[in-house]
Amino acid sequence: MASIEEVDVPKKQTKQKRGKHAFQRTQGTPTDSPPPLVKYYLVLYNILSALGWSYVLLTTLVHLFDLDGAHSAAGTPLHAWLARIPYLPAVRKALARSTVARLEASLPAWAIPVLRRAGTAYARVGRQTAFVQSWAALEVLHVLLGWVRSPLVTTLIQVGSRLYLVWGVTDQFPQTHTNPLYASMVLSWSLTEVVRYTFYACNLLGSEPAVLLFLRYTLFYVLYPTGASSEALLIHATIPYPGLGLGHGFGPAALHTYVRQALFLVWWPGLYVMYTHMMKQRRKVFGGAGRTLGAKPKSL
Repeated sequence: MASIEEVDVPKKQTKQKRGKHAFQRTQGTPTDSPPPLVKYYLVLYNILSALGWSYVLLTTLVHLFDLDGAHSAAGTPLHAWLARIPYLPAVRKALARSTVARLEASLPAWAIPVLRRAGTAYARVGRQTAFVQSWAALEVLHVLLGWVRSPLVTTLIQVGSRLYLVWGVTDQFPQTHTNPLYASMVLSWSLTEVVRYTFYACNLLGSEPAVLLFLRYTLFYVLYPTGASSEALLIHATIPYPGLGLGHGFGPAALHTYVRQALFLVWWPGLYVMYTHMMKQRRKVFGGAGRTLGAKPKSL
């Protein structure tokens, strides 16, 4: 799935011997240090990636909360998104309006404009997100060159799923451009990646801030469900009427529809596998409930 964090772990110098029970990540760090030029390159790559995702995160937050005052309150893209629900055309618009009204009625007053602006997030950060995410393709090269010790297949799946979402889903299907779930997906991605790349850069430089370590192995409790569910539901939003099933005919477009259906269905068990995997990783990193935050973890 696209949300998993354990990828592109940089090589790191190991100054202390580990005990026989010391934990090493599945995509763990090798004990040898990378050559200086490779190390400096990986530091630069991680810093630039963290800055790129920081830009996406800040731009999305500015847009959602209208911090720059640039958003017009006139539009309600949520209506347009809900109007695509595959019901009878005669009742579709009325149902969409009533659904929007009920949804907004259940929210606090401050959240209503945020929800509406979420439907225009793609116009504000769509291209920037695709550009920043595309650089992650280099992480496959890092594995192939042996600069990081991550499983190649896992890295290909993780990076490929993200690239498919930005170029094969959101770029190809305009109905995702007004879907509020795009904003929740980008927020989940950007928060995850800012922490992840900053953590890697610090790790390469021989530092391990306790706050970053805690965030790296804690934020997934929230960001995995929000990110993966947003991804899956965006994919589902591109499936035309009559929805899931074999009634889409034949041909390239129909084949792509069936592929998206299959991805939508496997996304949920994939989320469970990755979520429980990260829970195990967290327990191993922090060594159980007795570990003091800031003490040296078993994983490094």
